[in-house]
This record gives sequence, C-alpha cells and structure tokens, in this order.
Amino acid sequence: MTDTEAARLDALRRACTRFLHAHGQRGPAEILAELPDDIEEDRYGDGGVVSELETLVADLLGKPAAVFMPSGTMAQQIALRIHADRRGRRTVAFHPTCHIDLYENRAYERLHGLNGRPIGDPKGLLTLDDIEGVAEPLAALVLELPQREIGGPLPGWNDLVAQSAWARQHGTALHLDGARVWECGPHYGRPLSDIAGLFDSVYVSFYKGLGAVSGSCLAGERDLIAEAREWRHRHGGTVFALWPYAASALAALRLRLDRMPSYLDHALAIAGALRDLPDVAVVPDPPQTPMMHIHLRTDRDALDAAMEQIAQERRIWTWRRCYPSDHPGWQRVELAVGDATLGFTPGEVRDLIARMVASRRPPCDPPPAT
Repeated sequence: MTDTEAARLDALRRACTRFLHAHGQRGPAEILAELPDDIEEDRYGDGGVVSELETLVADLLGKPAAVFMPSGTMAQQIALRIHADRRGRRTVAFHPTCHIDLYENRAYERLHGLNGRPIGDPKGLLTLDDIEGVAEPLAALVLELPQREIGGPLPGWNDLVAQSAWARQHGTALHLDGARVWECGPHYGRPLSDIAGLFDSVYVSFYKGLGAVSGSCLAGERDLIAEAREWRHRHGGTVFALWPYAASALAALRLRLDRMPSYLDHALAIAGALRDLPDVAVVPDPPQTPMMHIHLRTDRDALDAAMEQIAQERRIWTWRRCYPSDHPGWQRVELAVGDATLGFTPGEVRDLIARMVASRRPPCDPPPAT
C-alpha cells in the first residue's frame, strides 16, 4: 500500500461515525477523558499510579508481584531470558504462530541468545502430545491464551492443567503470553488468578482487549519481578515518567474488565447470526473469547472494495484490509468484540458481511473447517 493510499483510507476512516471492530475509533481527547482524577505520577517507574497498577494486576492474577513494561515485546523477552539463565538452558518452545517468533524480529535470539523451537500444528492448539514429543531440556514453554493467529481458541481446562504439570515435572518454566487473557475468564468460568496460577510468569497487555494507550505488565514471584525490573532498565524501558501509560491502563481495567462476559455473549450472538450465511465461516465456531476470524468466499480486491464502499455510503468502518485465508479463494478478517461492536445488532453484522461476500463468489473448494 502506497503512502497516498494509506492517507486516503485514514481520511475515510476518520469520516466514519460507526466502527465495527473492538472499541472503535477513539481520539486522544476521548482516551484522556477516561483517566482517573486522582493520578499521582511516578519517578522512573516507582510510585504513583504505576505502583497502583502493578498492585492491582498482581492481585487480579494472584501473583506476589508485577512490573509495568512499556511493551509486551520487552516483557516477554525479559521473562524468557530470566527463566533461561536460572535453568542453564537456552531453548524455549512455543506454538508456530507465537507472537515472539512472528513479530519481534527474532529478538529472543539476537538480543538474548535463546533458541526458539516451534512445536505443534500451526493451525491447531498445542497438545500434551506435542509437548511430550520434545526430548531436549527446555528453559521455558510459552502458551498463548487465546491463540490469536488461529482465531482465538482456548485449550480445555484439563489440558492446561496437564501441560502445566508436564512443565513442572521437567524443570521447565511455563510462561503465559496473556496479551488477551482478560478475555478468557468467562469461557473457563474461573477467576484470572486460577488461570495465572498454572504459570510461572504471566504477561498481560493493556491495549489489546482493554483499549488503553499502550503498555503491559509482567507478573510472577517477587524475585523474578525484581530481576525483571533490572532487565527493564537494561532495555531502556525505565523512562523518567511511565504514569501516562499506567493511568490509561488502570482506567481501561476499571472500565472494561467487567464487560468481558457481555463482549463474549455478543460474539456468540454474532457467530450465531452468521452461521447459516452462505460463503461465510466463523473460526472458531462458537467463539470462546470476544474475538473470531471470519472467512469469506470472495477475492481480495472485491472485498476491499466492498468494505470501502460501506465506509463511503454508510459511514461504517469495518476493516482496513483483509488477509488471505489458508483456504484458496477465501479471505479472512478478524473481529474483536468491544464497546463499538456492542452498538451493532447481530442482524446488522450479518447484513454487512452478506454485502461483502455478495461482491464476488469465485469458484473454490469447500469452506475452511471450524
């Protein structure tokens, strides 16, 4: 996409009045208006709203301590480095679609000398059999809840417990990529502390799912978090003032964490409305968190044109672009259900999707498995 095309789409998005995805288009003024009135600043990450946020996150996750990090990339690399150093092992295992491997320029290898080992089916969840098939000693095993790149499915609770037990039996740290773990509680019917309790370290994001400006936390035992603070400084993450990010995160937690059950209910209702729509497949079906991938039987140019036309005619912004599906002749979009999505009835979403797939229906194989 050229700079000119990107600018044109940005202008079109700003002209829209309704947004289908997540919490919609929120400007800086609106985000700042959400901040608590009683903010106290930190000094190089100590005190004020930063410490308040860290205490809240540790309590929610049932961990002794937590530390604020400017980014999840920083938080997860630091966690894996500490686990590796403590165990004298350099290999970390993860799902083939793990964020650490796909989107961080192999920083775990280039910055920390770790060896990454993808295991399991790229299109399915990690299983105990996949993990038991690894013979070499692992410093850490990374699990992502939910598994975003394949639509947001979650493993069964008993499967999680079994994988956690395997890690402990083999002296392997179990790390949770919990960028969206806030969304998992309703499906499991358990508090977040039960989920986090299976893991040695937990990373959470504040903008994914919650809609804060940016930032993350790493939670775990006190000694691990104390060491993580030193690594944050080495990474250049202990800047003079972290309070703007922490204040936004605290506001987002207070505002949206309790809404996760309603987001999931709406996701289930939308999936139900799409279920019998020709040339459409929801993955997973039913959704297990307030997110899903929607596969559409059409070609990319036609779908992009249809989404743009909807934005121009109805001032509804759906998605900026689509992605090729693994299935020939199908395209994929990701729907995260949030505040903005709640403004659409399931029937409205069905009508929008039906218009998109009506743009063109090329011959192709059957729909992707759900």
